[in-house]
Order: sequence, then structure tokens, then C-alpha cells
Amino acid sequence: MKDIRPAILLLVIFTIICGGIYPAVVTGVAYALFPHQAKGSFITDKSGKEIGSSLIGQPFADAKYFWPRPSGAADFGYNSMGSGGSNSGPTNPDYLKTVGDRVKALRDTGVTGKIPADLVQASASGLDPHVTPESALLQVPRVAKARGVSEEMLIKAVAQATEGRQFGFLGEPRVNVLELNVKLDALK
Repeated sequence: MKDIRPAILLLVIFTIICGGIYPAVVTGVAYALFPHQAKGSFITDKSGKEIGSSLIGQPFADAKYFWPRPSGAADFGYNSMGSGGSNSGPTNPDYLKTVGDRVKALRDTGVTGKIPADLVQASASGLDPHVTPESALLQVPRVAKARGVSEEMLIKAVAQATEGRQFGFLGEPRVNVLELNVKLDALK
């Protein structure tokens, strides 16, 4: 009993500290310094309705929208509860067929030339909300035709939506597809 009492006391103390006080302090600091991110980085439409998070890809199939990276999430595309890649390697026949089908689908929409990998290969999480600026620009003719707007206007919209490298040196320039599509819908 002499050895058990300190162990139980330490369990209670560390449970209060690590399971209550520490998470409360971290959450409070997050809400104070980064309120938008702490609440899920939600994007709202012009009426104020939450339509998605800037951190999670959304499915777009209509020709008037820019299309995101394909999703590799389990069960159904862009399922945030089933995040994860396919774990198929670059020589897996099923994976090669899937990528080939995606390339064919893009070609069927009129895309010519080199297709960036991010338009036909899912990200590791399967939920990436970004495409490269090259992937967005490749879609400009289709979106311009479907919306009845000039390609120049869409090129400017893509340039404005392009985020630079984080801290100036981390990652690659990228375009958040949901944010770009919401801005285009607001231009009506």
C-alpha cells in the first residue's frame, strides 16, 4: 500500500495537468492568437453560410469550377474521416490504371500538353485542398468557356489566389481550389 499510494497520487496529478490544464491552456492560446485556424479555417459564402474548410479538399466536377487534386480517401472522395493515401506504388497495375483513367478524363475535356502530376495523383492524405498554379492555369480554357468569361480574367484570378511558399522558402506555390471557386461564384 505504501508504494501504491504515491503512484495513484501521481496518476491523478498528471491526469489533471496533462489531461485538463495543458489542453485548456493550449486551446486558449490558439483561440487568442489564431481564432480563424482554431475554429477550423472555415470558408463562408456571400450569405455567411459555412461551405467548407480551407484545409480539406472538396469535390468539384462541374466544368465551371476548377477541379482539385483527386482524392485517395477511403470509402468516398474527400472523406475527412477516412484520410489516407492508396499505398499503391508507382508500378502497381491498379494504380497505373487509375492514373491513366484520370489522364484520359482530362484529355476528354480538351486538355492538351503536359498534365501536372497533382491533377492525376492523389496526395498522401487524400484531402489536399491545393493544386499547383500550373494545374489551375491548365483548367482556365474549360472554366472560361463554361462560365462565359475571358481567359485573361481567370488567369488574373488564379494569380491572385496563388499562395507563395510558407515563410518564403517552405513548400511550393499553391492555389486553394475551394477559395478560388468561391471567389469566382461571388463575381456573378
